[in-house]
Amino acid sequence: MNTRPTTATGLAARRTALRMLDAALRTGQPLDQAASGFAKGLLPADRALAIAIAQEVLRWLPDLDLLIDSQTRLPLADDAKARMVLRMAVVQILRLGTPPHAAIATALPLLEGGPRRLVHGVLGSLWRLQPSLPDMPTLLPLVAERWDKAWGKPVVAAARHALAEPPALDLVISDPAMTAEWAEKLEGQSLAPGHIRLARGVAVESLPGFAEGAWWVQDLAASLPVRLLGQGNHREALDLCAAPGGKTMQLASQGWDVTALDKSAKRMERLSANLERTGFSAKSNIGDLLSWEPGKQFDAVLLDAPCTATGTFRRHPDVLHRIGPRQIAELAELQAEMLDRAASWVKPGGMLVYATCSLEPEEGEAQADGFLERHGDFAKAPIDPGLLPSGIDPADGYVRTLPGMLAEQGGLDGFFIACLQRKG
Repeated sequence: MNTRPTTATGLAARRTALRMLDAALRTGQPLDQAASGFAKGLLPADRALAIAIAQEVLRWLPDLDLLIDSQTRLPLADDAKARMVLRMAVVQILRLGTPPHAAIATALPLLEGGPRRLVHGVLGSLWRLQPSLPDMPTLLPLVAERWDKAWGKPVVAAARHALAEPPALDLVISDPAMTAEWAEKLEGQSLAPGHIRLARGVAVESLPGFAEGAWWVQDLAASLPVRLLGQGNHREALDLCAAPGGKTMQLASQGWDVTALDKSAKRMERLSANLERTGFSAKSNIGDLLSWEPGKQFDAVLLDAPCTATGTFRRHPDVLHRIGPRQIAELAELQAEMLDRAASWVKPGGMLVYATCSLEPEEGEAQADGFLERHGDFAKAPIDPGLLPSGIDPADGYVRTLPGMLAEQGGLDGFFIACLQRKG
């Protein structure tokens, strides 16, 4: 089934997709970063096609390899250029609607003197068989085993279903009272006050309300941590790792006086631009959380911590291939350091909200439990289910979103949220 229409826009898009896939699979570079580097200067149509090819290869890679291996006498090496070019050609035909002759014609020049006859022969043999992909992608065995152990087989099956298609586009409305009006204007669906979901593939900057800052793009799951803090009533909140600013704008829209911190000056420029567009304000600071000093305590501290981001696999399928036990352990160690430092910046009676867009318990439940063991002056805060979309409920004092939740409405990212209140 085709996921999006494409045209044969030439070799530039395919060469770029090949470089992006090599960066993601061989060096572990996030696909977004690879696109920023390799796709710079491409025409918009070429850039979009390059990203679509790379993402679809990463969604369906094990299934593509099964088809390819069925037509080779000896298996190609996993990192062989011929295998990658075959993956790209097959996925274009089976998922992107590219005519076979165009996929083959743009695949062979990518080999630059390599085994063109082999690639041409494999593609010809496959198309005489008229192959197809399964209804749902197959997860890499290590990922499936990890998530089966953590969440069980139904969640693994739901993850496969969710991986098959890119997610819808979620917006946060700056004034929740206008949700129904904006849902009608944008022809979208609302799953919670201040939320609108649109079909994927729309040009965001051309939509009504973008220029005047009436809304911003933010996955529904990513909006939940700030929702749980409720109205600020001019109390002070510290947003750590704040850029590009979705949660900073949410906090400001809910009446908090916000101080925002991020160590990336470039990303903080985006935060400032987003604040200017939406008409909100915040005290912006550039610095490393592990060495920065705020000089005071806050009523609420939000730490949306750096993480493996495996919960975003629908949008970023490269995480399934880049992330393993080593990355999980390294980031869990960093998160613990950040939590311990952020704890001292919470006023007595104040709230520390810890969140990650990860499906790994080491970055979620185990991390929060470990924090509470180290900090006897904090405890789990009661969570009001009324602040959450219907279908998402607190569990063991935390909020955890998983593949399969809200599936009939389009699902949401995997996320973990802990609301930890300082005693006193």
